[in-house]
Amino acid sequence: MTVVPGVDRAELAMSPGADVRDAVVAVRTWLDAHLPPHWRDAALRGGREELRRVRPFGDYEEWYPTFARSGLAVATWPVAYGGLDLEPVVARAVEAELAPFNLGRLNPLGLNLAAPALFAHGTEEQRLRFLPPMVRNEEKWCQLFSEPGAGSDLASLAMRAERDGDDWRLTGQKVWSTWAHMADFGVTLARTDPDAPKRAGITYFLVDLHAPGVDVRPLRHLTGEIDFNETFMDGVLVSDFHRVGGIGDGWAVANATLSGERQMVAGAGSGGVDRIGGAAAEALVALARANDVDGRGSGWSDPQVRQAVMRLWSEERIRAWTNQRVRAGLKAGRPPGPASSIGKVHQGSLNQRIQAMAVDLLGARAVAWDGHSGGPEAYAAGLPAPVKGMLRSRANTIEGGTTEVNKNILGERVLGLPRERDPWAGAPWRDIPRS
Repeated sequence: MTVVPGVDRAELAMSPGADVRDAVVAVRTWLDAHLPPHWRDAALRGGREELRRVRPFGDYEEWYPTFARSGLAVATWPVAYGGLDLEPVVARAVEAELAPFNLGRLNPLGLNLAAPALFAHGTEEQRLRFLPPMVRNEEKWCQLFSEPGAGSDLASLAMRAERDGDDWRLTGQKVWSTWAHMADFGVTLARTDPDAPKRAGITYFLVDLHAPGVDVRPLRHLTGEIDFNETFMDGVLVSDFHRVGGIGDGWAVANATLSGERQMVAGAGSGGVDRIGGAAAEALVALARANDVDGRGSGWSDPQVRQAVMRLWSEERIRAWTNQRVRAGLKAGRPPGPASSIGKVHQGSLNQRIQAMAVDLLGARAVAWDGHSGGPEAYAAGLPAPVKGMLRSRANTIEGGTTEVNKNILGERVLGLPRERDPWAGAPWRDIPRS
């Protein structure tokens, strides 16, 4: 671990090339010094459920800069960007030490969507400008890709970006923009050359959502909360410094973001946003056992319930191991790539089945929730109320790229199957029919 000046990181400092044992000792020392004692006691006494009872999201958000300054939130990242430059094997040992305390990374859309594009295609100046405040959760991020007429066929997008001296003017509409109403920046794709084929005329921008001309309008969920938004831009001025990659190279840059998004929503081991609590299938086991104790429904003693729960548990473990392989590749400096679609496709239907079974086990107890708002708070805390989670899970096969699109990616880019014929391949974007 690299020696870094500063109050928090100094306690983690050790000689370069330190082994796993040294890292574990350093992390334990840091936790003793900085983790609030009642959080530690709750986590060790009752796990994540007990921790959630004593650690409101607001308290965690207030404490989070301490965690971010330590470098532990992005331990494999270079020190200059807010990390500790750890080797993957050391980082895994560090994560194991942190795991009992559920120190979730805030700003997940920045860290999982914007950061991969900056690492793969950004300049050093852009990385130094945007990554450190992203890690510290000082600037929150969202993704502005989908449009009313460009969802599954994202490359057909119509938002315009036109030169204005050394800058750009962006005009158009985006939709399904998760947490845009709370974000400071959004990663955005815009059409810079309508005469080029649809994938060749797109450029990738970082847009300040507080800039004049940006209008974010919330869209309310079936479950009542607001996560999604539609975002309108009317001549929004964007500096050329906020362009990532070359002009017209936005599709290649976007693939780094899309791979990160598929990995983020792929479930266990990846920070999926719709969990029943910690590991979802493990929560089903606990729920079935609780039913045996209180006698309020079918429980673990019922062999059919036990078989159904363990089938889901086994699938979730397989998914977690698949995601771990993708994450190991990321830590080794490789992009997530099309393999991240495997976890995404599996997650969609699996989480829907897990959520539905939770509702079945709870019976009448599952029909209400307390009106919690969701959003980043729910992401950091874990599971929503079961019926809310079940309703919310219906989006799992759509968000992060539909299951159908991801199956195409797997077929073409993982299995090597031929692409479907596109009668408009190579045609200028302006000539292609659009909805």
